[in-house]
This record gives sequence, structure tokens and C-alpha cells, in this order.
Amino acid sequence: MPTVTLNKQVVEKSVGKKLPLEILKDRISMLGTALEHIEQDDIVVEVFPNRPDMLSEQGFARALSSFVGVKTGLRKYDVKKSNYKVVVEKAVRGYRPKTSVAVVKDLQLNEEKIGEIMQIQEKLHTTYCRNRKKAAIGFYVLDQLAFPLRYSALPPEKIKFTPLGFEKEMSAVQIIQQHPTCQKYTYLIEKKDKIPVWMDAHKNVMSIPPLINSNNTGKLVSGVNDVFIECSGYDQRVLDKLMNILVTTLADMGGTIYSLELSYEDGEKLVSPNLMLEKMKVDLNYINKRLGLDLKENEIKKCLEQMGYGYEKGFAVIPAYRADILHQADLMEDIAIAYGYEKFQEEIPNVATTARESPFEKFKEKIAQLLVGLHMNEVNTFHLSNRETQEKKMQHSLQIVELANALTEDYNVMRAWLIPHLLEVLKNNKHHEYPQNIFMLGTVFKQNPKTETGVQEDTRLCVMHTHEHVNFTELKQIIDYLMRMLHITYEIKEVEHSSFIPGRVARISCKNIDIAYVGELTPTVIKNFELDMPVACFELNCSELFKLALL
Repeated sequence: MPTVTLNKQVVEKSVGKKLPLEILKDRISMLGTALEHIEQDDIVVEVFPNRPDMLSEQGFARALSSFVGVKTGLRKYDVKKSNYKVVVEKAVRGYRPKTSVAVVKDLQLNEEKIGEIMQIQEKLHTTYCRNRKKAAIGFYVLDQLAFPLRYSALPPEKIKFTPLGFEKEMSAVQIIQQHPTCQKYTYLIEKKDKIPVWMDAHKNVMSIPPLINSNNTGKLVSGVNDVFIECSGYDQRVLDKLMNILVTTLADMGGTIYSLELSYEDGEKLVSPNLMLEKMKVDLNYINKRLGLDLKENEIKKCLEQMGYGYEKGFAVIPAYRADILHQADLMEDIAIAYGYEKFQEEIPNVATTARESPFEKFKEKIAQLLVGLHMNEVNTFHLSNRETQEKKMQHSLQIVELANALTEDYNVMRAWLIPHLLEVLKNNKHHEYPQNIFMLGTVFKQNPKTETGVQEDTRLCVMHTHEHVNFTELKQIIDYLMRMLHITYEIKEVEHSSFIPGRVARISCKNIDIAYVGELTPTVIKNFELDMPVACFELNCSELFKLALL
């Protein structure tokens, strides 16, 4: 969890009430954050990753103020209309194609406020933005910009500006090679013929996201009143939530939020920032059943308002800066916090049981230990994926389980196999040395009308090697080793599979039941995942293998 150091005086001023030290410590701990310590003017807390809105003094104080009953209910933020415009050019497609923007005026920045802004930017980059992979944030001095602004992509050799912290103009190639900040994140844009770039109406370069801002337009100093903010990335919803966290924080600092017209060259037009509120139906039965309570509607309303929500005719009105409310379980968690964890009564279950480890979990653990013994690294990824990754990039058609109400195109199906996910892991780790030998034990999902839900879940093992000389034999030897250590005999036969090179792929079966594919992936698949080395892998159905091992 990220640890933040908050200015105690700023927090207390934003809360609107000075609490005795012992009560302050108790309430912070009960709010759902881990209090490290309070010492003089510093409050040091660990904030859970699902609450990025609490990574600043203002965001933390906003939540604490509602929780202690000073300013309960939904906070409203006014957004004034401006004549500023931003154009997103087609050239940025395939790089970081989406953005969210805003202008905040009347900030009257001083060293203290600048430090607060830099802290929340850094913490959001590390957590919500996943070290800038998912999104990146840029702040700029509004008076230094000529509108309309343009977000595009250019070859590195055509980009020149003075990077933040430097005094001379440099080419993008020089900046990437020499700037210490850029060196940490260069892997995010390497192997690209173009890189994203922000420019103003005079074609002055403002930044190359996600690396570095211009020293001329992106350096915040005392006396600056008005700023332009941009968040660049891949998912509009993620960027909008990120921007909402930022602008509401700045508004609580005393700033005034202004919207801009955001135009994509493909015809899409947006107004940004988007602080429209979302609503979710409150399921009283679900919440009471899982909390073991009997809360009435007026009590639920009070709890929600204590956590900063609004409440309208059975619906929770979700603050625009909350990025973590996706399900009734999320509302339930906040209601439990407001009700008070200390009020829940401990109960001993009526049923006595003796716990023991699942035989299947022991089976999986043995497989993992064997592979770790071969100097392989275990990885894990999300159950959710998308059709492009699961099918198009793999050149293979599957019966995929789709989500009924997906919130993003990046995660709209359940994964049907593991190989694409491990390829994504390799793609995101090209900056590490080779060979890269990884494995994953994970659940896959496929349609099966015979099951109660219509979905069948299986546990599979995927092993993947990538280096200059990797081949089919290398992976087959691993299968030989695993089967020998598990005391299982198997058969192997040559087959065809659209994701693998013909003649270098085989089907593994045991007792006439197919349980695995092993082979070398085609150059096209490797190229689709932007990899530079050949890849060999196998995917094995552990659920079936476990059953066979018991026979």
C-alpha cells in the first residue's frame, strides 16, 4: 500500500474541525486506512490502492470530514465553461490514444501547495497509473500556452524542447538518453517509430508523455495561479476518473475548475473534465445479509452520507472522484465502515469443522515448487481480458464468455486461455534481461450449458520461455520432468494449431484425454504482442490432470 505523509494543519483546516489527538488516531484507523504515526505536523498513513482519491491532504480530509460528521453527504463541484480547445490527432492512435483535460484557476500556488500537488501526482503515477503504464499526468502553466492545444505523435528526431530541470533545448532522442527521469520509463515507448507529444498552437512542445514535461511550460513555481492538466493513456473512463481526482483536489485547495472542448480527429467530441455523477441501486437485502445486520433505509442513507455519498430514492449517488465503486459489495464495505467495525459482535459458528488443505491446492503447490526449482518465475494476471488479446492477436477462434455490462473494452470477456496473458507479461517486461522463463497457474472460463451458470471453470498451467535459441524440445523436456515427478505417463502427437508454427506443435494426452498443447508460437503472434524474441510454451489443464492422477 502507498504511504503518504500529510500536513496535519492542512488536513485539520480542510476537515473543518480540530480533533483531539486520540480521537484523530482512532477515527483515521476506523476510516479504512492504516495509521503509521502522527508526529508534530505530519500524519503518516497507508492508503489502500482502491482509494486513490485519498492520496492528498484534501482528498484525505474530505473523506475524514464526512466520516466524523463535520461535512457529510455528497460534495458538489462547479465546473465553469471555457473557450479553450484541445485537438487529439489521428497520429496518436496506437500509442497513447486517449486523454482527459482540465483547467484550474485561482490556485495562488506557493511552495506548500506545489509540494502537495507533486506528492499526489507521484502517488497516483505509482498506484492508479501503475508506474505510468496505464496513464500519465502532466501539469502546465496556463499563461505559457497558446490554444488550441494539440495531442499528437511524431518521430523522436522531429521533437525538440527544453526538458524539465534542464536549461538547454535538446532533441527527444537526447532527452530520452540523458534525462534521469526518462531513463526510468523509456521502456514504455521503446520500439515505437513515433512517440506521443503535446504541442500548443505555436507548435511549442509541452511534453512527451509519459516521460517528461517542458521546462518552459511544465514547471510550477510560486505565484502561478492557473494551470492546465492533461492525463494521457488508453482508457477514457480511467483517464476521466483520474482527472476527477485531480481537479476536485485542486478545487479543495481553492481553485476554480474550467472545462475544455476535447475533439478527436475521428469525429468524437467530449467536454472535459466529466464530473457527472453516477447512481447505483442500493440492495438492502444483499447488504444486510452479508453484514449480518438489519439496517433500515434511513440508516443506510445516514451511513452512505457519512462516507461522502448522496442518496436519492433508493439509489446511492457516487462522487465523481470515486474510482472504486463497481458493485454492491463496494457500497456494503463503505456502509460497514460508517456503521463501525468496532460495533460488530463476534459470534462463534454453530457448526464445528476441522480445516485441512485442499488436495488440489497441494497438487498445484507441488507443480509450482517443481517449476521454481527449474529457476522459473511465477506470475499472475487478471481473469478478465478482451477479444483482441484472446483471439485476434493469437490468430485463433474461441467460444469466449462475455461480460454482460463491461465497464471498459480492455476487460470485457473472461479469459479462455493463459498463453495470451503470459505474452502480455513478456511484452511489459522487455526491458529486463533474457532469457525470461515464466509460468502461471490460473483459472480459465469457457461456455458449458450443462453447468448451473453456463460457464465451466478449469485451472490450467502455462509455461513460457523466451530467448534467442528457445525451441520445442526445451518445453517438451519440462513436460517430461513434470510428468515424471508426478508419476504420470503421457502420449504426444503432432497436430496443427493456428497460434503455433506448423511442425513445431504437439498435443499431449493422458489415458486418451487431451490435456495440453506444446510448441513454438508463430512469428505473427510474436509480432502482435510486440516481442523481439522467439517464444515456446505449453498450456496444460491441471483440473483434468489432477483427476487422472487419482485414477
